[in-house]
Amino acid sequence: MDNSKLKDRMSGKVQELQPPVEVVEAVADTSLAPVSSAYLALTNNALDTIRANLKSQPLTLDLFDIVKSPSGGSTVFEVPGLAGNEAAMELTGIILDYTTPRAYWDTPDPVEGTPPVCLSQNSIISHDGKACAHCPYNDFGSKDGESNAKACKESVLLFLLRPNSIIPLLVRVPVTSKPRFLKYSTRLLSTLTPISSVVTKITLEKATSKQGKPYALFNFQTVGTLTSEEAAQAKAFGQQFMEIVNAAQMVPELAEAS
Repeated sequence: MDNSKLKDRMSGKVQELQPPVEVVEAVADTSLAPVSSAYLALTNNALDTIRANLKSQPLTLDLFDIVKSPSGGSTVFEVPGLAGNEAAMELTGIILDYTTPRAYWDTPDPVEGTPPVCLSQNSIISHDGKACAHCPYNDFGSKDGESNAKACKESVLLFLLRPNSIIPLLVRVPVTSKPRFLKYSTRLLSTLTPISSVVTKITLEKATSKQGKPYALFNFQTVGTLTSEEAAQAKAFGQQFMEIVNAAQMVPELAEAS
């Protein structure tokens, strides 16, 4: 037999015995990027920048952008931006901290920006050292005698850190949604999860009061979890940032009429 033909036949047999080569297509990595990579405050010397820009001036509340509950039952937030207010269906970020202020005005419809007669930063002790629980203006129905509302206005003020900003956005949660926020924070607490270690999404839903007036209810949902390193960074940044905020003695401004 021709040697060349024999080699061809043997080569064919060897190829038949070899397992087929598996072709693996390159697949793009679709895993989520680390949360901190998107948060400027956690990846840069944000606190040094803040201190340098403030030049020893207090970081007062009027320097922050603030989002309030929309009127008329609207489910769209109005978020201050460089070109004016921008519409947003949701707010997403890390809640660095929050306060539970309350305030009382001696007029039913105070002008926006009017300082209150009495206020509290934590809804427990007033600015003059009195217990809020024993105050008659904390009673249901004390506002006007017709509704079940309290004369002393409660709210929750969130310091929401967004990805592309080193200054948190202030989100004022009205008293109607305060129980929802406290329930959300308690659920996190039940699993020993600090509120600053998760990414929270805030949305709105339309509701109607007993008097037939539409208003917006806040919803809170965890949409991401920080790694242990990211959570430590967020905690450290939040604590140091709030030290700067508290040093500005913002208590009176936290409860301006709105």
